[in-house]
Amino acid sequence: MQIRLDQIHEEPFRWQESVTVTPAELERSELVSLSPIDWRGEVSYVAPSYLLRAHLRYHQTLACSRCLAPVEEPIAVDLELLITTHASTPEPGEVEIGEEELGLVSLNDDVLDLRPLLLEQLQLNIPMRPLCREDCAGLCPHCGADLNRGPCGCKEAEADPRWQALESLRNRFGA
Repeated sequence: MQIRLDQIHEEPFRWQESVTVTPAELERSELVSLSPIDWRGEVSYVAPSYLLRAHLRYHQTLACSRCLAPVEEPIAVDLELLITTHASTPEPGEVEIGEEELGLVSLNDDVLDLRPLLLEQLQLNIPMRPLCREDCAGLCPHCGADLNRGPCGCKEAEADPRWQALESLRNRFGA
């Protein structure tokens, strides 16, 4: 959805919609599925800028980073951003963002596209290493059995002989 900011001065613009986003759009391998995102909000004029307040709610299913079991999480997020228009174009290269700029969106024109803001919030709510539970034992590196269900029965693999020299150093120094 795109909002024409130059038409918002007296009355705030309000919206409420359900948006579908595919996991492929977010390019995160740990994301298995995403429910439709219900979100509502408003954009109001606070001279000389605009204030966006929104709330989004959805469910995401992630793969546990240790055992690959599905982990379903309900997500509810409140979002508040200050939007400025006709911002100067930054010079090419890396730009350092200060803490005061984290809630700031700078636009070059008077059209606000909400989809990139929504996708950014979805990205921020995907954990780097999702776990089905804190003490997840993961998968056996040899047979692939889920160790949360109990031992797999594999024999303890012998250490690679190429690591023997490092093992003797570790034993000598008591590490």
